[in-house]
Amino acid sequence: MLHYELRADRVADFEVYGRKWITLVNGFGGDHLGYFLPSEGASDVAYALFTFPSLADYERYREASAADATCQALFAELPELIHRYDRTFLRPVTEGLETP
Repeated sequence: MLHYELRADRVADFEVYGRKWITLVNGFGGDHLGYFLPSEGASDVAYALFTFPSLADYERYREASAADATCQALFAELPELIHRYDRTFLRPVTEGLETP
């Protein structure tokens, strides 16, 4: 999961940025679950969620995106769109359990 603190006046530009990454991550074998942008309340917080089949697949994506010109151009745009971001690695739990 990526947590972003956006520049409040650049939310629309960040949405365009995010839509490009959705296509790229999916093209590199990931499953991008989307960007979650401000709607109500705090207007400077956004999240992105994506997953890869394995940590090895994610590492291959990181290497490939570091060498990809389109990805590098997008990485260069990021400081103009955000104040900061944090990356957190999560493990999904998606199966429910029967209750007694």
